[in-house]
Amino acid sequence: MDQPGYADFRARREATIWQRLNRILFVLLFLAVWLGIISLFVPPYKKMKAARAEIDALQAQRDEQKLLLARATREISWLKTDPTYLETIARDRLDLMKEGETIFRLEPAKATKSAPRR
Repeated sequence: MDQPGYADFRARREATIWQRLNRILFVLLFLAVWLGIISLFVPPYKKMKAARAEIDALQAQRDEQKLLLARATREISWLKTDPTYLETIARDRLDLMKEGETIFRLEPAKATKSAPRR
């Protein structure tokens, strides 16, 4: 008499092995597809990050230029409308002074190199 239990056990064991192999293959296939999708999105993401950094740098430069423009516009306005300011700037730039006036100029400290200690 054949042993139906043994044949059935062997068939189940082989089916289990194929099921495990199919699961492993499915997981590997899933990982390969996932890595393929990720590899498609990484380069554009890096470009987008670099572009954002460049945009931030340009916006900072724009803000700095706006500040310089505002200062220059304010100074031009003062030069056009305030005779006292105009006189002060003209005398300062031409090194002129009024009669009886004493001018004190403060020069920035020069950087001195200290001698190395022994």
